Amino acid sequence: MKRTVLVIGAHPDDADIRAGGFACRSAAAGHDVTFVSTTDGRAGHHEQGGIELVERRKAEAAAAAEIAGIDYQVLDAPDGRLRPTLERRERLIRLIRRLSPDLVLTHRPNDYHPDHRYTSQLVRDAAYMVTVPNVCPGTPALDTNPVFAYLLDTFERPYPFEPDVAVRIPSEMVDRKYAMLDCHESQVYEWLPYNTGRLDEVPDDPDRRRAWLETDPLASLAEMREAADRFGDLLSGEVEYAEAFEVSEYGGTLDDDLAGDLFDGANVRPETDRDG
Repeated sequence: MKRTVLVIGAHPDDADIRAGGFACRSAAAGHDVTFVSTTDGRAGHHEQGGIELVERRKAEAAAAAEIAGIDYQVLDAPDGRLRPTLERRERLIRLIRRLSPDLVLTHRPNDYHPDHRYTSQLVRDAAYMVTVPNVCPGTPALDTNPVFAYLLDTFERPYPFEPDVAVRIPSEMVDRKYAMLDCHESQVYEWLPYNTGRLDEVPDDPDRRRAWLETDPLASLAEMREAADRFGDLLSGEVEYAEAFEVSEYGGTLDDDLAGDLFDGANVRPETDRDG
């Protein structure tokens, strides 16, 4: 059955890093996938800024979307200044209703970046409201609530990431994911290395630079291998690469049909085990 997946990140490239493999795999299987950035990305650089950087990051997102076969929307909230306002919540409610996704992925609420935290709050605040007809009545409410889930992170407080779903990512989809990340030059080769004191490590040669990206701690293949190792109880057989997601209690139930269509069914932690 054809499904619709929506991944809402705070910045252009957030969704690619945490769910790029899943997006490529889902799109290749015939599902509709949309990435949304809640901010315009104008703060994410040490030399560029303003509309010049916004347009550059939109172009990078569009190039990544073409590789994955997905849609990519960059919204207009200023990067670094996102607030969980009623206006932005209602805009997100309308967007979710128009796309009518089966699955919505976003950041967890505990995160180092305020834009990540507020994106998570906006999505969680919209989760139930998308089904309420008298809220944003100009856009028809959804009959059923989508499944909402969180992207992987490494933060431990107030509680660590606890996956309910691990998704096998075939090697060809891993390659496609890194081709997507390679499009986000302003981030993976410039701003993020600069911000973490590693800019002098980035090779000038495009081929060597792409190989370096696969070893970079912020978007490394090692993380996908670790996901396969850590969450092996959710996977069947030998798996080299995986991405994982934690289901939110605020959305719909992850039933067997949806799990089978998107996650191969067997990759889902039984609901009775999720609280313990």
